[in-house]
Amino acid sequence: MEKLIIDAHSHLWLRQDTVVDGQPIRTTTNGRSLFFGEEVQMLPPFMIDGKNTAEVFLSNMNYAQVAGAVVVQEVIDGCQNDYLTQVQKQYPNRFFCMGMAWTKDEAQAVIDAGLKGIAFPGHRMHEPLQTQMPIFKLMEEKGMVLSMCLGDDEKQIAQMAEVIQECPNLKVAIGHFGMVTTPSFKSQVLLAREGKNVMIESGGITWLYNAEFYPYPSAIRSIREAADWVGMDRLMWGSDYPRTITAITYKMSYDFVEKSTELSAEEKALFLGKNAQQFYGFRDLPSLPYVKNMSE
Repeated sequence: MEKLIIDAHSHLWLRQDTVVDGQPIRTTTNGRSLFFGEEVQMLPPFMIDGKNTAEVFLSNMNYAQVAGAVVVQEVIDGCQNDYLTQVQKQYPNRFFCMGMAWTKDEAQAVIDAGLKGIAFPGHRMHEPLQTQMPIFKLMEEKGMVLSMCLGDDEKQIAQMAEVIQECPNLKVAIGHFGMVTTPSFKSQVLLAREGKNVMIESGGITWLYNAEFYPYPSAIRSIREAADWVGMDRLMWGSDYPRTITAITYKMSYDFVEKSTELSAEEKALFLGKNAQQFYGFRDLPSLPYVKNMSE
């Protein structure tokens, strides 16, 4: 049976050039960026122009047999609405691109541009999540998807539960697998019980377990644990591309799940693609045959 793999958490940008909490974040050289006062390897070093483009990502996706990807946003990358609007129009069957918005008017502009959802880096917000309720209500009305990353903060998790209850028809994807290595993990995952349209995606799970490294046995146990709490049908794989592939290849960001003996074939199929296909509504995805490596 042909496998279906969809990435529920990735990033694209042409250049990082922004300020967060008074500190600049800037693309430098050789895949590096100035990031909160230090230079870090933000991209693999062969991406020497600092551009994290859809075309390079598609090459990675095709090689790894990833049919589609959800592109979210983070304030550390700067607002990429214009670029992602272009990507969505150019590759409508491969990408589900989300905008960034902080006011209702900005949210309407995202909708008018043809983007499919709005990403909120809640872990970087200082105000209560309810302050954005007008945006959430508009998104619910327009059938948009909300991507929400939360911090290790029980108060903020309670706020998110209130948003879910106030907007029962709003599709919500909780990112970073509920900050799986922190004390808030279970509370975040249990948000999937708060509404019929709430999913948990694993973008960043290899970053959170970076100290353990591949094949991430603790990550597999956490996926198993989350499935026991809310069901495998509420969980989706995400890579957090491209930042995570400074340490591993793109394919490695999911094949540790594919090779695990602790999950059944059907559980892997749900987690790696089927759930995301249904949740985001991907259609007309390409068939991507395996291409043999020269070194095999």
